[in-house]
Amino acid sequence: MSQEIQQRFHAACEAADLSPPQLKALLSLQPGEAKSMRALAEGWRCDASWVTGIVDGLEERGYVQRQAHASDRRVKVVALTALGEKAKARALERINEPPPTFTLLSAAEQVQLRDLLAKVRPGHG
Repeated sequence: MSQEIQQRFHAACEAADLSPPQLKALLSLQPGEAKSMRALAEGWRCDASWVTGIVDGLEERGYVQRQAHASDRRVKVVALTALGEKAKARALERINEPPPTFTLLSAAEQVQLRDLLAKVRPGHG
């Protein structure tokens, strides 16, 4: 399963024209929710200089936009663009595609698996 998951993730990277770190970053952004570069570094658990490189790549593709913070112009925030939302949706479509091995399960088994996975999903237990 892990190989299939990794392959789907890389297919999602190709669909969005992003490297794996850039895709992880894109997936962490929400529409209408601008985040400071510092908050991104904390959320991604990386150095702020690394965030700059990732955001540069996303910005070059038009997926995010840097803006000045509303109350502190020295702080830069990153916002997802409409194009970024579309790229994220394309990537999620690939990521959420069921692995081919799921066809080995009957329809009833697939429903049972879905229900079991929903039961153990983080935040639902």
